[in-house]
Amino acid sequence: MKINENFLKIQNNYLFSDIAKKVAAYKEANPTADIIRLGIGDVTRPLPKKVTEAMKKAVEEQESAEHFRGYPPEYGYDFLRSAINRHDFASRGVTLQDDEIFVSDGAKSDCGNIGDIFDQDNLVAICDPLYPVYVDTNVMAGRSGDLVDGHWNRFYYMPCTAENGFLPALPDCKVDLIYLCFPNNPTGMAITKDELAKWVDYANRNDSVILYDAAYEAYITEENVPHSIFEIDGAKTCAIEFRSFSKTAGFTGARCAYTIVPHELKRGGVELNALWARRQATKFNGVSYITQRGAEAVFTEEGQKQVQENIAYYRRNAKVIAEGLKKAGFSVYGGVNSPYIWLRVPDGMTSWEFFDLLLHKMQVVGTPGSGFGAAGEGYFRLTSFGDAEKTKEAVERITAYFQK
Repeated sequence: MKINENFLKIQNNYLFSDIAKKVAAYKEANPTADIIRLGIGDVTRPLPKKVTEAMKKAVEEQESAEHFRGYPPEYGYDFLRSAINRHDFASRGVTLQDDEIFVSDGAKSDCGNIGDIFDQDNLVAICDPLYPVYVDTNVMAGRSGDLVDGHWNRFYYMPCTAENGFLPALPDCKVDLIYLCFPNNPTGMAITKDELAKWVDYANRNDSVILYDAAYEAYITEENVPHSIFEIDGAKTCAIEFRSFSKTAGFTGARCAYTIVPHELKRGGVELNALWARRQATKFNGVSYITQRGAEAVFTEEGQKQVQENIAYYRRNAKVIAEGLKKAGFSVYGGVNSPYIWLRVPDGMTSWEFFDLLLHKMQVVGTPGSGFGAAGEGYFRLTSFGDAEKTKEAVERITAYFQK
């Protein structure tokens, strides 16, 4: 019997587990410390009332034999897929079929599991810095090669730095799978329609597939920034898109997301839609009826009003963080189309040293940029998902310390 030795290549600890351990150790040594957490991108506002009302009604339905629901459809209930299609795509001029939308328990799950339908030998292009799941799941699948000087030697890296506006350059060779996330986690930066069109053209020319993470599209405020890659002509023949209710409607605990795989996307004469459908039917039992009824309520008029109130709350937090840090002399990026603020750490410090400084001197928790890749060293991520008053206090602590 042999194990999958690719698992041994990755770090035993997940980035945010390391952060949690450091914070727990500090809290144990300083039990009265008032720690403000702006690190992990978990929301703090409660689920919208319209959502919980729908969930309560769905729970009551489960009490009667007449309305009881057992196993949900593997790809999602028709009522939710149709609502997603009307609100998120048809309203923006994007034509999709409902069976191109697959409901799941999280964009993180789908971003990791999508690799099941692709060959192990595909060349993967990833941004640096990036969301760690893109790397780790491909390492587990055996696509990475070996770790050499902080980089996997079978990945194609696309550095995203201040010098290039944190936007990756098109590969100078043929790659097979391309991970793009816009608005971006961790940098908070967005991409324009014209720039995204270049990626679609590249993918179609090279028979590549773009894996497009749009989990933060609800935070877009600027006009020329696409909410979906399918707003770009030609994207249906080269892209898969991941969406989530987590950061929009607060489903980080309830768990609900959706992935779009167009029928027009074919490789080797095979529809990837059919492959993903087969994968989901085999390895996934669907999202609960109760959760999907709650997700459906997001798209009602009242549900949208309540969701937008929460998003506006987090946007205000982002503005407070960005403006406060700029006044303190930091170089700050993001926070305009995204809930994330990406800042350059003081000269002479590593991102983990800056983490320790914030924790021990200001009792504020963020995320070291190096945890998102080698190009993230020298940077730091803060999130706007905290309580408004606590967020304001955290910024005041930071600015007071650095303005001494």
